Amino acid sequence: MQYTKEVEEMVCVAKGPNHGPAPIPEEGKWVQAKEIKDISGLTHGIGWCAPQQGGCKLTLNIKQGIIEEALVETIGCSGMTHSAAMASEVLPGKTILEALNTDLVCDAINTAMRELFLQIVYGRSQSAFSDDGLRIGAGLEDLGKGLRSQVGTMYGTKAKGTRYLEMAEGYVLKMALDKDNQVCGYQFLSLGKMMDAIKKGMSPNEAYEKNIGTYGRFKEEDGAVAWIDPRKQ
Repeated sequence: MQYTKEVEEMVCVAKGPNHGPAPIPEEGKWVQAKEIKDISGLTHGIGWCAPQQGGCKLTLNIKQGIIEEALVETIGCSGMTHSAAMASEVLPGKTILEALNTDLVCDAINTAMRELFLQIVYGRSQSAFSDDGLRIGAGLEDLGKGLRSQVGTMYGTKAKGTRYLEMAEGYVLKMALDKDNQVCGYQFLSLGKMMDAIKKGMSPNEAYEKNIGTYGRFKEEDGAVAWIDPRKQ
């Protein structure tokens, strides 16, 4: 290590007490994180691409600095899905520092990785106060049955009003309107459950019928007076 002449000529002053970094909460413990391997926890983060035309929700389960589990959910351009596929293969097994400096191709995924890094090294994780953290596989709990991302897709115009297209429950088949022509309920198809049933041998038509549900005041006896297909009407 090289020093400038000015530093070499300085008088040596003894260093006072050094208590180390402030402890952060990690998986039910208080940890003084000094190295990457000192970091553990499960957390989520959101990233966006440069033109802000798409976003990524990234979930990482980290044990002793190593990413053991990654859930990558994207919405936006078609290229993001391919970048997400690569990220789900590349991220597990890397340290969080390696992952931070890995080009994940999509700006939104890169930004999400940056945001997660900041959260986790500051102790802001979802498992900060959970003894021993969350098991590998806990990231899938965000998806629910059928392992599909929960997506809300709504569209509206001043001229024609709102259209519900996709809710947490699934694909919206019909919207119910009341006597004032306002939305009072909707009918949906749980695509994840339907596909699970088909894979187990149920016929597509039966699986379709058995996985239709409603929310709100959808029936006539509940006050609905009209029903529309939000994609066609």
